Amino acid sequence: MHRPSVFAIAISHIATISTVSIQLLIHRGGGRHVAAAAAEYIFPPVGFGITRNTKYHHKQRCAFMITHAHFASMVSCKNNINKQQQRGSAAIDKSKAQSDSAAAAVFSDTIKLLHQKKQSLRKRIRSRMKSTYYLSTDETDRLITQSNAVFARLFTLPEYESAQSIGFFLSMPSGEIQTRNAIRKIVEEDNDKTLYVPRVGLDLEKCEMDMVRCETAASGDRDTDGKTVFYDAWPRNKWGIPEPPVSTTDVAKPGDIDLLIVPGLAFDTHGHRLGQGKGYYDRFIVRMHKYGHHEEEEDARPFLVGVCLEEQFLEEVPREIDLGGVDRDDASGGIIPISDHDYIMDMVLSPSRTLVVPK
Repeated sequence: MHRPSVFAIAISHIATISTVSIQLLIHRGGGRHVAAAAAEYIFPPVGFGITRNTKYHHKQRCAFMITHAHFASMVSCKNNINKQQQRGSAAIDKSKAQSDSAAAAVFSDTIKLLHQKKQSLRKRIRSRMKSTYYLSTDETDRLITQSNAVFARLFTLPEYESAQSIGFFLSMPSGEIQTRNAIRKIVEEDNDKTLYVPRVGLDLEKCEMDMVRCETAASGDRDTDGKTVFYDAWPRNKWGIPEPPVSTTDVAKPGDIDLLIVPGLAFDTHGHRLGQGKGYYDRFIVRMHKYGHHEEEEDARPFLVGVCLEEQFLEEVPREIDLGGVDRDDASGGIIPISDHDYIMDMVLSPSRTLVVPK
């Protein structure tokens, strides 16, 4: 009596199907290939067994309990399952693509709305500053007085006292806080500190900024009070701001600047900053971020101090400024809307306040 063949194993897999017993004559080089192919398509391990079994029993007759109809039915069933799986996979891919597209659309709309809010705020604050600080003697005196009050606060800060290096901007001729007297004080009285000042360069479209280490020896044209400032002879960019010569190559690297003084068109009570819209300082701060490469090394960046005039510090939306629907940024609580790439100040100084921003 023969032991159960692999064909009997195949029968157990299709027991739920009504079968008709037929005999497939498997001869050498003949019908065994058909049977093997059929079984291998449906039950791969069985197909291998058929081929191996018939290889050594070329002239024996073997009963294979499956009809052509059943085989066709099972092939069709398997094909249908494959098609359903393919359709399901395609549906998942389509759904994911639609979801990604919808998310991208929402993100794009959010960015556009944020940009519109910032532009609206910039327009109205620029208008306010222009009407407040027109070029009259009285308003110029007021501008200088407020500026000196801000930097008097700066010079008493522990963060200033402990800083060995400072990044300090050179101001525009009008319309913003003036830094000339503060820089003169650093050069003359705190000359143990290394001073860096911005250089935008000739390619204004790149919106990239370096901070250049200064040689602060007195040079250039004399000021009205008979004193000189080291940058008086420097070339000026399109905003009328002096810039270090291109030949000066000692630029700040990550970790070089301890304290960075940051200008802005406006600041609010959450330390949010509204810049001029070019992104110079945001990009520069990213580049100055020093990342620790070992467990004992901490990430570090300059301590950020925003400075502004009274008219630029926003505790609430001033009545005379119509923000066109801009009130408060719901996500952050500040008046000035911010995005992920906007840096929040560590401290903000105005003539009448020192704001320490909670971590």
